[in-house]
Parts: sequence; structure tokens; C-alpha cells
Amino acid sequence: MKTIRNAILCLVTLMFVVPILGAQELGKYRNISLGTSLAKVLKQTEQKQADVKTLHQAPALLQEVTWWPPLLPGSSYQADSVRQVLFSFYNGELYKMNVSYERSAVEGMTPEDMVKSISKKYGAPAQTFTDPSSAANGQPEAEKKLIARWEDAQSSFDLVRSSYTEGFGLVIYSKSVDANAEVALTQALKLEEEQGPQKEALRLKQVSDDAEVARQKNLKSFHP
Repeated sequence: MKTIRNAILCLVTLMFVVPILGAQELGKYRNISLGTSLAKVLKQTEQKQADVKTLHQAPALLQEVTWWPPLLPGSSYQADSVRQVLFSFYNGELYKMNVSYERSAVEGMTPEDMVKSISKKYGAPAQTFTDPSSAANGQPEAEKKLIARWEDAQSSFDLVRSSYTEGFGLVIYSKSVDANAEVALTQALKLEEEQGPQKEALRLKQVSDDAEVARQKNLKSFHP
């Protein structure tokens, strides 16, 4: 009886632990997890603050960093299968990773091959898509097509394919934060449009002021 009780206890424990482990995996790629601070991602990828691109500062701080993995050591110094990773940040925290694979690393592979390969680590996908009109999250429909999706309550892990190059990639994102970022982006673009005329007027005034300062300086120092 004791053995049976222990077996049941282990089974119940696994029922709770396995989903948690799965959730951790879906929100993590190359030891970088969603929710990680910008400073920590820069440290992990050996990049600098100067590499950060600020897209918008209001109503939320939206930033991006592009990382090109270094060459791997070996007899021929073959490149990593990943060509680049675009990290997106919302108020200083990582909420999305766009992964692009080297064309040579996936050459000849079919969508089914890619799904099978990824499933070895992440399990069977929650959804597969055969409709060519399916667009990946945050990607213009004409650019990337959604092939398969692995997901849990917090994160989504999408396998995508470029409509132009036929190359494969991944889009990994936090569902809740991505939704907030999309709203912030829409509001930021609207704000920029509303403030456009005022900013242009200020820019033109600054140009005029700078020209007048230079004129006055040169009037005093110019000798024909």
C-alpha cells in the first residue's frame, strides 16, 4: 500500500510540475527568458547600450536590440544556425524575440521537417497552419507566414516562414505584454501624427535660429 501511495503521489506531483517546466521552456530561448531586463540581455549577448534602438518613449518605452550570434569554434568555424535575433523591450523588459535562421542551415528543409525538429524539444505544437493567409504575430501578412504554434497561458512560440526568402524563423512572445505593446505602439504613432506639425515648426525655427547665430558670428569676423 505504501508503494502504491508513493507512486500516486509522484504522479500527482508530475501533473503539476510538467506544465510549469513547459511554460518555462516556451518563454525561453538560448538561455534568454521573456521578462529579462534590458541590462541583463545586453550582458548575456555581450552588447552595449549604444546598440539599443529606442522606437518610442511614450506612452510606453519601446526599444529593440539586434544580436548576431558569434561564430562557433571548430575546424571550419561554421556559423551558428541562427543568423540574428531581434529582441523587443517594453518598459525595459524583454517581451518578444524574433529569431531568423541562416539560410544555409535550413536549406532544403520543409515546414514538416522544421515542426518535427522543434517538437523534439518543445513537444507537439498546439496548432499547425496550412492556410497561406495565416500571418505571424506582429508581422505584416505579406512578410511572414505562420506554420505552427506552441503555446501556454503566458507565452507563444511561433514557427514562421518568410514569403520572400522562404527562410524559417521563430517569434517568441509574452501574450499579455505583447498586447500592451501593440496598444502602446498604436498610441505612439497616433501621438506622433498629432504632434507632427508642431515638431516640424519647432525644427524649422531651430534651423532658422542656428542660421542667424552663424550669420551674426560671421558678420563680426568676416574679412573680404
